[in-house]
Amino acid sequence: MKKVLLSLLFFYISPVFGQKQKCLLVLLDGIPADVLEKTATPNIDKVSKKGAYARAYVGGEKGGTSESPTISAVGYNSMLTGTWANKHNVWGNSIKKPNYSYPSIFKAAKDANPEIKLGIYSTWEDNRTKLLGEGLLETNKLHLDYVFDGYELDTTTFPHDKQREYIKNIDNLVVAEAAKSIKKDSPDLSWVYLEYTDDMGHKFGDSPEMTAAVKLADQQIGQLYAAIKEREKKHKEEWLLIVTTDHGRSPENGKGHGGQSDRERTTWVATNKSNVNERFQNGLAIVDIFPTVAQFLEIKLEKSVEEQLDGISFLE
Repeated sequence: MKKVLLSLLFFYISPVFGQKQKCLLVLLDGIPADVLEKTATPNIDKVSKKGAYARAYVGGEKGGTSESPTISAVGYNSMLTGTWANKHNVWGNSIKKPNYSYPSIFKAAKDANPEIKLGIYSTWEDNRTKLLGEGLLETNKLHLDYVFDGYELDTTTFPHDKQREYIKNIDNLVVAEAAKSIKKDSPDLSWVYLEYTDDMGHKFGDSPEMTAAVKLADQQIGQLYAAIKEREKKHKEEWLLIVTTDHGRSPENGKGHGGQSDRERTTWVATNKSNVNERFQNGLAIVDIFPTVAQFLEIKLEKSVEEQLDGISFLE
């Protein structure tokens, strides 16, 4: 009888004990909040309905020492390091001299747990080689376990065209590979980066072409979200999904960015978690993503890293 009771007890508690926390970050380049909010995005809406959505900001403290250009790589690195450009030292897309003493969330995770599995699925190889600094001495030769990037360098498979169709095709491939890898490999922490929306913004500004690109990005979020839900159902995992962007666009026509106008600084965050705190609706910034991921994955940060963070976790 005692063995039967123990077996029943194990049956009821094992799904809980079997859960493992995972995180997927998705950055859709260059979508200002006002464009997202007026475009039909049923998949991002599904994520937000289960969790939460709010406007956020990039660019640091306007007029202060942390003011940062609203430029792509600057935004990516602010998300990755939880700091503004005056600390991480990425001021443009050339990524000349990143200050790796402000580590990315990927390095912080690996430092805390060498067994953690990391993944990147990206339409821009520099995200891995320069921002994350994979293999560099400065990042203690950070290694990512699942890598799908660099396709933009393959001009045979993806001949470069002026309409940037090749970037759309690469984005589609990156998402397909990411969804497949999530379902098969289930990295503990991973990042999907997609570029096409920013290209359409630069080329056409506020336009039907930009709206169509946002709708395509939403379909891609649907593929990734379905992969996550499959893992949660089949493997008793718990996933944190964060979808965001790196900057807004110029107020004049939506073609440019880089300055400190309200529209260029205003971004957004969608997440599948509903247990958000006041920070999420009041003062949310791209630098808040690092501490949020650290909290969810229970990453024990070194004191020297934690003290330098400019962000605050948006989870309760």
